[in-house]
Amino acid sequence: MGAPDATIESAFGSHEPFSVGVEEELFLVDPVTGRQANASAAVQARLGTVAGTVERELHACQVELITDVCTSAGEAVAMLAGLRRAVVATGAGLLGSGTHPAAAEGEAEITDKERYERIRDLLGDAVATPVGGLHIHIGMPDPDTAIRAFNGLRRHLPLPQALAANSPFRHCRDTGLASSREVTVRGWPRSGVPRAMRDFADFEAATRLLARAADVPDYTWFWWKLRPHPRLGTVEVRALDAQTSLHDDASLVALTHCLARHEAEAEPEADPPAEVLEEGIFRAARFGVEARLPDATGSLRPVSELLTDALVLARAHARELDCEEQLDGLPALLAVGGGAGRQRAAYSIAGMDGLLRELTGLTGAVPPPAPSHGRS
Repeated sequence: MGAPDATIESAFGSHEPFSVGVEEELFLVDPVTGRQANASAAVQARLGTVAGTVERELHACQVELITDVCTSAGEAVAMLAGLRRAVVATGAGLLGSGTHPAAAEGEAEITDKERYERIRDLLGDAVATPVGGLHIHIGMPDPDTAIRAFNGLRRHLPLPQALAANSPFRHCRDTGLASSREVTVRGWPRSGVPRAMRDFADFEAATRLLARAADVPDYTWFWWKLRPHPRLGTVEVRALDAQTSLHDDASLVALTHCLARHEAEAEPEADPPAEVLEEGIFRAARFGVEARLPDATGSLRPVSELLTDALVLARAHARELDCEEQLDGLPALLAVGGGAGRQRAAYSIAGMDGLLRELTGLTGAVPPPAPSHGRS
């Protein structure tokens, strides 16, 4: 593919500091049964004008909904709501989950784009099962701040991943995991958490080296759970499962937004050992909101306790970032067992067919925007 570029294009500071943008990867399904449908090209062809962007994904059974640059979690999720409405208006169903609960391995077609064909060539059967993620971008004023926020967010990562775990089912069976998406993505190269970086020059050197070793053009071919994204001027959190409920989207975006804001200016804390961080990420995927996660010393603490501590940090910035209401939804998410708990509860009552209908109904059940009462 040729040698990677010697310099990395940087857009840090091109937007308001600590702006936020969100991407969600959703499954396209039959609107009645919730069965997976390879329909992204047809959906995109029928879309009208939208605020934001709807892109085809690696697999033809998915679309990616992308917000514009926003100032708050509430604004970003309102834009996601409009994008969900637009897709449903084409006649498609949408299903928000980290994996489709019932689709068989190999049912998903690869989208006919050069980049996606190259990914299939590179990864082989590792991409046989599509996954749906929630990606959160936080705008950074400069490269140094981006690296501080990136380094600080690493130690928090297992907590939001546990809260967002929303894929207990895969290939029509309960995997015993809260996030089977996490285990699926582990088959991809460059899908873990990179080490902490000394500074932006260290990030540039590390990514050039890895791009050369992987025979890929640049860092956008790294599927890390967390990464600086200089081309967009952001730090991007990629570890979270796609959500069924927009209310859950809003709470998770708000928490991530606030923690990034905190870490951008906080005094650096001890970097957790890589093996301890990896253990926390797996435990988050295995047990979801019921997990006990290790701190930097290896001591296990319940998600509920870690969330209490994280909310203290987050609420210090919530008014500035206009997300106090959204943060208040996190204890309720914890109480219902997260998305994984909701899925298992639905399955226990109505089986797989009932679960698919419920997920499809809830993902697509987006109320219309409130009418404008401005003066004519």
